[in-house]
Amino acid sequence: MASHRKPRRRPTAGGTARTAATIALASAATATGLDGTGHAEPQPTPGQVKAEVDRLYREAEVATEKYNGAREKAREAAQRLRDLQDQAARKQERLDTARDALGSAAAAHYRSGGLDPAVQLVLSDDPDRYLRNAAFAERAGDRQHWAVAGVRKRLREIEQLRGAAHVELTSLKSWRTELKTHKSTITGKLGSARRLLSRLTAEERARLGAAPRAARSTGARDGLAAPGPATSQAPDSRAAAAVSYAYRKLGSPYVWGATGPDAFDCSGLVQAAYRSAGVSLPRTTYSQIDAGRRVSRSELRPGDLVFFYAGISHVGIYVGDGRMIHAPNPSAPVRVAPLDEMPYAGATRVV
Repeated sequence: MASHRKPRRRPTAGGTARTAATIALASAATATGLDGTGHAEPQPTPGQVKAEVDRLYREAEVATEKYNGAREKAREAAQRLRDLQDQAARKQERLDTARDALGSAAAAHYRSGGLDPAVQLVLSDDPDRYLRNAAFAERAGDRQHWAVAGVRKRLREIEQLRGAAHVELTSLKSWRTELKTHKSTITGKLGSARRLLSRLTAEERARLGAAPRAARSTGARDGLAAPGPATSQAPDSRAAAAVSYAYRKLGSPYVWGATGPDAFDCSGLVQAAYRSAGVSLPRTTYSQIDAGRRVSRSELRPGDLVFFYAGISHVGIYVGDGRMIHAPNPSAPVRVAPLDEMPYAGATRVV
């Protein structure tokens, strides 16, 4: 007896596609939270963004100080290389002159015929004159001997200078490679910070930047907007001049690697301030902390250099009343700020 059941229909390609689309939409709904149980990454709060941006700025500042140090080393290597090249060029000129003189003497000797002296004496119409000339020629030969020795000495000196120049050139290339590495690190960190900040609204960014503005206005209320009180308490005229310079630069933008006159990084501001007072300071925070006498926090006076973080990666100029002037980071200009704004590491009085 034949079966009356209908044959099972196989799904068509269109049915398969519709099923796949349904699954995909369901997955998308789950991923985007359309079903009420989304698993998307939570957006960071403005506070979390600020904490991450601050961390990136600190890491960029560490790289900036390393960049500044490498740039100084590269400049020094380049100067030494130029000096060696100049010395080699001067010695080469003297060598060429000595060679020309020896060449003229050799040519004259060749033109004299090179006869045996006894034969020349026999054939000479004036033996007395010949003997006088022979004695002169002997003395001239001694001078040529010393001239040859001088040429050899200059050749050795030039080779030594070229060897030293090669060493400096290798050093210069190494420092330039390090510069590129630090520059890449800095731009990467700052770029990440900018991208994070761009995710905030203008109002949120303004809120996060309110603390620095408050610090500046508090400084003005405390009478720190003018350098008078700070300079009068400075240990000497150089420190007073450095403090005055720092006050004049309030509001200047932070630019990594900059030493003024219109933009600064932290160590660049300190270097420029003391340069205006006739004092030459090293370029980096790591060197500036050893550029004077260490003082305790209780001994601080205006003009002292104050350092922050365990790695000594930030510096400011103390202006009294527990405050400093410093170049913070790309998010804020040169400003007055409390020492407690960052982890305090130590202080140096420039002497």
